Amino acid sequence: MSQLSHVLPPGQNYESASGDQEASYGRIKQDGLDTTHGAILYLEDITVSFDGFKAINQLNLDISVGELRCIIGPNGAGKTTMMDVITGKTRPTSGTAFFGQTMDLTKMNEVEIAHAGIGRKFQRPTVFEQHTVFDNLELAMKMDKRVKTTLFARLSSEQRDKIAAILELIRLNGQEQRLAGLLSHGQKQWLEIGMLLIQEPQLILLDEPVAGMSDAETARTAELLNELRGKHSIMVVEHDMGFVAEIAQQGKVTVLHEGSVLAQGTMQQVQADDRVIEVYLGR
Repeated sequence: MSQLSHVLPPGQNYESASGDQEASYGRIKQDGLDTTHGAILYLEDITVSFDGFKAINQLNLDISVGELRCIIGPNGAGKTTMMDVITGKTRPTSGTAFFGQTMDLTKMNEVEIAHAGIGRKFQRPTVFEQHTVFDNLELAMKMDKRVKTTLFARLSSEQRDKIAAILELIRLNGQEQRLAGLLSHGQKQWLEIGMLLIQEPQLILLDEPVAGMSDAETARTAELLNELRGKHSIMVVEHDMGFVAEIAQQGKVTVLHEGSVLAQGTMQQVQADDRVIEVYLGR
């Protein structure tokens, strides 16, 4: 099954200050998601055991609305398993996971969670290589059941404007008629991020988004994520510490180790933490 099954329609719309929907990339109207306490994701005492091995061990974590949170840690720290729990791919052995105040992720399947507004991008880009960049974005849009059209219907001017806005955001304007298979690795990553964004998720999970990228592509990806800050809540799992420093700014960085939070704070604080230096960063 294509990983695009994780890029499914959440229940929200873009909304202008006047309340009217707009095709451009604007602020988010959060339909059906109660974030009155300021947090969009709560994980409390999450444990995941596989044949006695605790991949996640009483993990506690919360993400604020509009926050860009970086998750770092050594291999085997539980980062991927944590994202599997959030997206419904893995059921926790114990603990609670809430999207907003009321949506219990442990009682929802993958499709329900994606519809609720959580989008996930895996490390390896998955695009339709025999189709153009524009076609990839159009297909992603029409996978969204909120778009009252068929795969064979013509796009409205508003839909075309929305695709144009996403193309500019992901640095692929001017490349829309190019086959996706001819893009560089970094461009494919941006295209898949665009395919995710066009469905307007409220929480985005990105797994090592700059792995395999050139230095220039990595820098442009940092610019992209910094532009998305505040418009979406974003969780980024990454090993590239230079990239993390670029997007973390003064936000929180969470360090996982052996399935639990080892340390949390600004990039400067976690880099200076002796425990983090010992288990992950080295001296």
